[in-house]
Amino acid sequence: MGRMQQVESLQAARILIVDDQEANVQLLERILKRTGYTCITSTTDAREAISRYVEVQPDIVLLDLMMPHLDGFQVMESLMPLIPAGSYLPILVLTADISPSAKQRALSIGAMDFVTKPFDPSEVLLRIKNLLETRFLHLQLQEHNQLLEEKVRERTQELEEAQIEILERLARAAEYRDDQTGQHTQRVGNTSAILARALGMVESQVELMRRAAPLHDVGKIAVPDEILLKPDKLTPQEFEIIKTHTTVGAALLSKGRSAFTRAAERIALTHHERWDGRGYPQGLQGEEIPIEGRIVAVVDVFDALTHERPYKHAWTLEEALEEIKRQSGQHFDPRVVEAFLSVVWRPDSHTQDSQDHIHVSEQTSYPQL
Repeated sequence: MGRMQQVESLQAARILIVDDQEANVQLLERILKRTGYTCITSTTDAREAISRYVEVQPDIVLLDLMMPHLDGFQVMESLMPLIPAGSYLPILVLTADISPSAKQRALSIGAMDFVTKPFDPSEVLLRIKNLLETRFLHLQLQEHNQLLEEKVRERTQELEEAQIEILERLARAAEYRDDQTGQHTQRVGNTSAILARALGMVESQVELMRRAAPLHDVGKIAVPDEILLKPDKLTPQEFEIIKTHTTVGAALLSKGRSAFTRAAERIALTHHERWDGRGYPQGLQGEEIPIEGRIVAVVDVFDALTHERPYKHAWTLEEALEEIKRQSGQHFDPRVVEAFLSVVWRPDSHTQDSQDHIHVSEQTSYPQL
């Protein structure tokens, strides 16, 4: 800021004068206007100080200490809660009481500087100028910090989005190995979000499920093709290898800082846990299983049942729904099953908005799942 701009900024400063002596107020207004200050508000009634402060939002307060009704100490005590935390509002005390106790008390409440009455106009102007320069420098620093914080937030958001994109592509790469359509993860994400909403989750959690659930099988990238794509029944040893996709996926997603990666880690690790405790990899039971894992457990099984895989034909809708109901209280959380069944509908039997319902048909491909 150039010298001329600095002067213009100071002269445009909003000044509030609180002094019960009309002569003092007039003197201050006169010397301030002579110097070029144009935004001056004053009151001789200390009881009006707070309303004037709220109205004017001053850059500096010139405050008398000894006043009737409310003294300067009481005015400052009332002002402090109105001053935003971290801001710098200079209060210049004008007083005939120069005792150390009065100074100490005023400084402890919020005063920045003192001028003794009767005051020298030149001294008052210099102190006002110094305090205003400090205030405007503080405001500039705050603005600069806010810009830096905004840039940091934008950069952090960009990095998080880049991280999410990388993980999503990794999940897609794992999916294409046993799902040539590449639709399974998308269906699991969308359906998990619908189910999360049906369970009463807030929209931020619903959106988190939509983005995190597709990473549930990311650990399959470490499973050999001859096991993952085997058309026959797996041996016990091969099944143990398949089971590692949960811990591998969680390891890939571990130590994430964002809510997204933490939710995705929980889902990857727990979506094969069972309500009755006979799942893997940890054998968690009931509500020990995170709600994200319980949701994806139902959605993943339903989608796998109703779509063809190298090792199985697609089940019909009725067969899949019967299996989901049969496994309520065993494989699946009964509350999640109940919510799931409430949002499954056929286009020929319901008219609800498909945004809040899972749209399925008799076909073996459900692109909206």
